[in-house]
Formats: sequence, structure tokens, C-alpha cells
Amino acid sequence: MTTPAIHYRIEAAHPHAHLYEVTLTVAQPAALQRVSLPVWIPGSYLVREFSRHLQGLSARQGRRVLGVQALDKCTWEVACSPGVALVLRYQVYAFDPSVRTAYLDARRGFFNGTSLCLRVEGQEDQPHELTLAPVKGHADWRAATALEALEVDGQGFGNYFAPDYDALVDAPFELGLFWQGEFTAGGIAHRFVVTGALPSFDGHRLIADTEKICQAALTFWHGETPEGAPHRHYLFILHAVDDGYGGLEHRESTALICGRRDLPRQGDTRRSDGYITLLGLISHEYFHTWNVKRLRPDVFARYDYTRENYTQLLWFFEGFTSYFDDLLLRRAGLIDDQDYLKLLNTTVQAVLNTPGRKVQSVAQASFDAWVKYYRMDENTINATVSYYTKGALVGLCLDLQLRQEGQSLDALMRALWQRCEAGPMSEADLRAALTALTGRDWDAELTQWVHGTEELPLAQLLPTQGVKIEAEPAPLAQRLGVKVGEAGGQLVIKQVLRGSAAEQAGLSAGDEWIGVEIGPKSQAQAWRVRKLDDVATYLGSATQCVVLVARDQQLLRLGLHLPEACSVWKLRYESERHSTWPGA
Repeated sequence: MTTPAIHYRIEAAHPHAHLYEVTLTVAQPAALQRVSLPVWIPGSYLVREFSRHLQGLSARQGRRVLGVQALDKCTWEVACSPGVALVLRYQVYAFDPSVRTAYLDARRGFFNGTSLCLRVEGQEDQPHELTLAPVKGHADWRAATALEALEVDGQGFGNYFAPDYDALVDAPFELGLFWQGEFTAGGIAHRFVVTGALPSFDGHRLIADTEKICQAALTFWHGETPEGAPHRHYLFILHAVDDGYGGLEHRESTALICGRRDLPRQGDTRRSDGYITLLGLISHEYFHTWNVKRLRPDVFARYDYTRENYTQLLWFFEGFTSYFDDLLLRRAGLIDDQDYLKLLNTTVQAVLNTPGRKVQSVAQASFDAWVKYYRMDENTINATVSYYTKGALVGLCLDLQLRQEGQSLDALMRALWQRCEAGPMSEADLRAALTALTGRDWDAELTQWVHGTEELPLAQLLPTQGVKIEAEPAPLAQRLGVKVGEAGGQLVIKQVLRGSAAEQAGLSAGDEWIGVEIGPKSQAQAWRVRKLDDVATYLGSATQCVVLVARDQQLLRLGLHLPEACSVWKLRYESERHSTWPGA
């Protein structure tokens, strides 16, 4: 057997200590061989410093022990003899249950290569092999990954191949006892593995619904006979937990987390809101197979794993994917028109209830993701806007405007796929594709919608597709301009919106709202509050009160004046539809 240029042996050696043991063998090391561990994982735009979990790094050539010199937070250098294989050994602590890093205990294991696999600098484009060792004491465990199998046993342990480092670390592994199901869509084999589900979990229904999503996405990109799909097979990895949600895309797989109560249950044919949210997540990550994993920002043509990789295009790659994820649920027949408008209305309200949309453009939000989106605090809502939600609404506006001109966002996405040859894309490519489709430039729209902070023209565009915008009274939280937490009989302020009545009163994030005083000072009545509904009950028709809050153990009395009642949007279709949108 030919010795691979780069080989990793990974063993889930100490589940109770949450430690993986890794042996890295470099067949032909450089005289001064550098290795480094990524500081971030593509798809999650935050420097996470994975090296903080690496320990016990040692090096040998044959029987000779070599010194390992740390050069910076994630890079090491070893002085090597020529022509002798370099063997590095180390451990990685893994106790992060998210989809971004690595996890190991006696119940299951999971890892991304960016958390475990040192990058051999100068040899990133060499073939890489990975041997996954069986887990001692867990003979019944299985393994699942989208990496190409070379020689594995019936449970998935053995040797895997990757053509380069990028491919190696873009295929997560799941270890343990998991439910699995399979289906074929567009001639492509798909596999779904689930851990943590309740006994009542209806796996057959999840498989049937996921198949519809995948078929809708394949049809979207490649037509009724999708022969040009970029993936040969696909793996869904889903971990069900008591309370959690998230996903991360990969070239031929995705890792997902959901609340186990949101999974479909045997004997229950309804689609709960939680299950629809899960289906939307599945749709989102699968759509990324095309949009961000192949068609991607030009700065991602080659990932730099040592630092931030800045782009202003996340509004397109994440936002447009967020637009199409629910749209494909509608086209797959998993939700109806009213369900779709309900989901769209939620997105609209999320953006309209974000004061930061008037401060930061969605292009700036994309660029600042590394320091703002993934480091949210109580002021985030006032200082920035989500490139997911506003990006989705930019996609909606483009789609509705294009439909008035005889085109659609569907056609634009397919045109970009062809123009960029399923590879790196710039905003100039987007502008050129729009011009080619419509015969005019779109500078004004993109300047206003993407690079500006003016309101999107939803009120003008939605009625052109038969959608009526109705006004409903806003809930008290929105009228006051606060977001609160209610738990254990306490009402705690989480966020105060810029320019709101709550801000003018002096309320701050972290305040515990204890009570309200209502009426003239000499006749005021004080009432204890435990949830925001209590405030509405005690106020009645009153528009002024004194708010009693505790801040850093000090009791404060703050005068609050309620503004006039405001309204929120509710979207519904008129009796006569003007187009097939949101269908094909």
C-alpha cells in the first residue's frame, strides 16, 4: 500500500475526560516543518481559537524525539531530518455540543477536522488520509461521515481519503449509537443520521419530508433531470437536544442541532411550528451545497485558516439562502401559502424591529460579522442588522422586482452558477448577471438596498404579487421598545431599543422590573409584576406610571410614558392572486 503524504489517526480515547488522541504522520516533512490549527471554521464567521483545546504536542522521527517550537497562538515548528517521516502526537479536549467544534463523552462523539487536524503547511494540496479507530469499550458504536471511504468496517471505522486539506476538514464525523435512514433524490444517495431523539421519533416522516426538500433544491438548480449536481452523495447529521438550534454547511454534508420535541412523532401528522423551523433549517443548509460551498465569495477561493476572511457578500450567500429555504418548503408542498406568508412576516418584523437597520447597511453587517454578529450583546440590535434576515428581504425585493420585468431570482441564481462556473463570485458578477437578464443596470437598487440604510420597498413590491399588508396592534414589548426575559417569577430587561419609550424612561439591560406605581402621587397604587402581561393588566388605559426596578441591588423609580399605540404588519393574500409567486 502506498504511504499517504499526510495521514491522521484519530481515536476517541478517553470519553469520560472528553479527549481525542491524534497521531499525524508527514511522510516527507520540510527541514523546518510548520503545522497549525485553524482559528475558525468556514461557515461560522468568528475566530474561535481552536488551539486552546490542543495539549501534549510531541514530535518524533523514528526513535528520535524532536523539539516543538510554538511560533504563535496556533502555529508550531519542528526541525526535521530529510527523508524521514515526522510523527506528531497530541490530544484535543472536546466538550462543545455545537456544530462548530468537537464533542466526546460516553454517549456520543462528534468532530470537525478544523478542531482536530493540524494543517501541514506547504503540503495542503497533497492527498490526505484519515484512520478513525474503533472506540474501546463501545463496540456497538458506529461512525458516519461524507469523506470518501477507502477501507472501513461495517460500522464505519477505518480509512478515509481526502484530495487535500480543505476537503478533509469539510466533512464532520458522528460517532455513537444513532438512528439512520436513506433516500435517493435526483439520482443522488442521501443518508440521515439522528442522535438524541425520543422513542416516539418518526424517522420515516423526517426522511420523506427531507427527500421533498432535496428534490425541490435539485430541481431549482438543475431542472427536472438534475445531472449537473455538484455532489455525489450527501449526509445529514442531526443531534437532538432538550433545547437548541443550529446548523453548519459542508460540501457534501451538514451538521444540525434541534430541540428533540421539534422532531416529528409517530401517530402525529401535524407539522408543528418547531418542526417547520427544523425543515427550514434542513432546506437552508442543503441550499448551501450550491450557494456558498461552490458559488462563493471571491475571497473564499482559498481559505486562510489563520485569520478573519472578510467579505461584504454574506447578505447574498446567507441572506439569499435564508430567502430560498422557506420558499423551497412551499414549492416542495410541505407548507401552504398561508404558512409561507406567516414565516415571511416573521422575517419582516425581525428587520423592522431592529433599530440597527438605520445605522448599518447589510453589506457592512456582512463585513463586520467577525466582530459583531457572532459577539452579540444588549446593544447589537441598536448597532447592526442581520445579514440573514435583511439579506433575505433584499432577495425578496429583487425577486419581486425581477418578476415585474419578466425574470425571477431563480433565473438570476442559475445565471450566476453558469457565469461563475460554480466557483468564486464578486458583486460585479451579480451586477453583470442582473444586467444580462434585464438589459438595464441595477446600481440604484443595490446602492439603496445593500449599501444604504433606507427602508426596503416592501410596501410597494408585495402588492404586485397579490399580498396585502394589514396593520395589527403591536404587542406591549414593541410599543415600549424592550425585549424581556421571564423566568422564575422574574421579569428582566434583556434589550432596550434605541429611541424607545423604555430608553427615554431610563430602563437598561439587566434591570429586574419589580413593579409599577399607577395614579397621582398621593393616591398611587403599587403592584408587583412578574411578567410583561402584568404591566398591561395594571396599566389599563393609563399612559403614565412609575416603574420600579432593581439595578445592581439598588431600587430605582423611573417615570415611564407610554407612546401612542403602534402597529405591526400582517401579510395575507388578496382574494385574487396576481402571479404564481411564491411557487415556481
